[in-house]
Amino acid sequence: MLVGRRYRLQFTPEQREVAEEYGSICRAVWNIGLEQRREYRRRGAWIDYVQQAREMAEAKVEHPWLRTAPSHILQQTLRDLDRACRTHGTFGVRWRAKQRWQPSFRFPDPRHLSVERLGRKRGRARLPKLGWVIFRWSRPLGGTLKSATVSRDGKHWYVSFLVETGTAGPAVSLERGRVGIDRGVAVLAATSDGRFFDRSFITPGEAQRCRRLQQQHARTQKGSNRRKACQERMRVIMRRVRDRRRDFHTQTARHVVDGNGLVVLEDLNTVGMTATARGTSAEPGTRVGQKAGLNRAILDKGWHSFELAVRNRARHTGTAVRTVNPAFSSTTCPACGCVHPDNRESQARFVCTTCGHREHADTVGAKNVLARGHTGHRAWRPRRQPVCEAPTSAKRKELALRPLRSESPRLRPRGGSPSPSCGT
Repeated sequence: MLVGRRYRLQFTPEQREVAEEYGSICRAVWNIGLEQRREYRRRGAWIDYVQQAREMAEAKVEHPWLRTAPSHILQQTLRDLDRACRTHGTFGVRWRAKQRWQPSFRFPDPRHLSVERLGRKRGRARLPKLGWVIFRWSRPLGGTLKSATVSRDGKHWYVSFLVETGTAGPAVSLERGRVGIDRGVAVLAATSDGRFFDRSFITPGEAQRCRRLQQQHARTQKGSNRRKACQERMRVIMRRVRDRRRDFHTQTARHVVDGNGLVVLEDLNTVGMTATARGTSAEPGTRVGQKAGLNRAILDKGWHSFELAVRNRARHTGTAVRTVNPAFSSTTCPACGCVHPDNRESQARFVCTTCGHREHADTVGAKNVLARGHTGHRAWRPRRQPVCEAPTSAKRKELALRPLRSESPRLRPRGGSPSPSCGT
C-alpha cells in the first residue's frame, strides 16, 4: 500500500535559494507547456507529454537556465500538466502565477534518494543537486521510499515521501456496519446513526484580525512592501485555519469509517455549488450577497476535503465508499417515503406531513443517503441485527399506490409490510 509521509525541512540559506530557483523554473515550464497546448488546441491539433518532453530537451541547448534544474523534476512537471489537461481540459487548467503559486517539485527516482536518521527528532535526506538536507523526524517512514516531493507552505519548506509499506489493504467485510453521511453548512457531517461532527476552525480574535488585515490590504498599492507584508500576515492566520480543518477532517473520518463496511456520501458538485451568482452586466444576478455568504460557509466546512479524508481512511480499513444522488434526501420521510417540501419545517426540524415522523433533518438526510447507497449491492447487516431499510425513491411517481399481493411474498420489502403512499 502506498502512503505519504510529510516532514518539515531545515534548509540552509544556499539550499533555500536553490529550491526557490527550481520552483521558479518548474512554474515557467508549466506555463510555457500550457500555452503550447492551448495553441495546438486552437488549431484543432493535440500535443502530448512525449512530444513536449522531446522539445524541452532540445530547448536546453538554446536556454541554459533550463539546465540548472534536474531533468526529472521538469519531466514530472510536464507529466502533471498532461494529466491535468486530460482531466479538466486544456482551457480548464490554470496558470501558475508567481504571487499565488507555492513552489513545488518532485524527484521520482528512488535510486537518487536516501534517508538517514540522525537522532530522536532529526533526520536527513539526500536529494539530487541539493545534497543532504535536514528535516524534523516526526514519524518513521515505515516502508520503502518511492519518490520525494519538496514544497513550500508560507515560509517553511516540507518534503513528502511516497512510501510502499509492503502490505495489502484489508478486504471488504460484509458483516460490518454501514453508515450514511449528510454534509451541511450548519453541521459538517451528520450520520445515519444520529451522530453530529462539527467545530469552528477560526477563533473570534483571528476572525477580527483577518477582517482588519483585509481592510488594510484594500488600502495598499499593488506591488508595495506593505501589501506583501499584509498578505503574509493573512496567510499565517489562514494556514492555522487550514491545518485545523485538515486535522478535524482526519479525526472525523476515522470515527465514521472505522467499524463500518460501507460509507455512503452525497455526490456533491462543490465547484458548481460555490459558483458566483454575480452574472454579467447584461444579465446581472440576484441575491448575490446571500449566495456569497453560502459559498463562504460551504468552503469553510471543506466538503471535498472531508470526502478525500474518508476515502483515504477507507483504504486502510477495507471500507467501501459510495456516492449517491442527493436530490430530495432532506425532504423524504425515512418511515413512509413521503416526499414533500413541507416535511422540513426548518434547518434542523423534520416533521412528516403524512405519518408525523419527527427527527433531526440532517439525520433524515443521512438515513436516505444510506438507503440509496444499497442500490445494486446485496443487503448486508451487522451481526445479530435484522435488515430494515428506508425507502430509496425520491420521485413522487414511484410513490403512488401499488396493488398489494399477499400471495407473493417477494413483492414485500425486506423490512416488513409495504410502505404506504404519500398523501397529497
